[in-house]
Amino acid sequence: MQQSSLCFGQSSEIIQLKDAEIELLPHFLPAEEGGNLFENLLEAVDWQSETIRIAGVERLVPRLTAWYGDKGASYTYSGVIHHPIPWSEQLLALKKRIEQVCQTSFNSALFNLYRDGRDSVAWHSDDEPELGAKPIIASLSLGAPRSLQLKHKKHKDLRHKLTLTSGSLLVMRGDTQRCWQHQVPKEPAITEPRINITFRNIVTNHK
Repeated sequence: MQQSSLCFGQSSEIIQLKDAEIELLPHFLPAEEGGNLFENLLEAVDWQSETIRIAGVERLVPRLTAWYGDKGASYTYSGVIHHPIPWSEQLLALKKRIEQVCQTSFNSALFNLYRDGRDSVAWHSDDEPELGAKPIIASLSLGAPRSLQLKHKKHKDLRHKLTLTSGSLLVMRGDTQRCWQHQVPKEPAITEPRINITFRNIVTNHK
């Protein structure tokens, strides 16, 4: 079930799920602005191909990534420590706009480039200790539409699916990461790339 609301003058949808606080702003960026930003980031971001170790076997991550942030906002995911690339002026301006909508501050962002529908990200939660107990994650989509699937960790019958289009902003708060997992599945029919930027706040004194 979804409810509509108004967030800083923009229409948004409240995704009503048990143990979750999720809001979708489907038109956060106008189409032309989103398209221009996508083309710019495709060329400007320092995209990296990474490997992770699963059951003792190294495998290529099925997407390209980059980690941007404030000095000291290092982050460990997939067993790898990532040190932040400094923000560009363009990214700082984008971050400020998203902070105004979310009414919080972010000091880092994970960039994912899905080159086509063969790239994906498996089931996971953004629940690393560095993110704090109830992290706020703001996820901006650019480029090709992709599916985002969610499933409750305890109540296995609770599932939900969203289509994230270019220019949309998905905000997850509260117990969402503690109680839910999400994934971007493979969709072989999709031939165009997608960029996803997840803004977050690294708690440097989490230990």
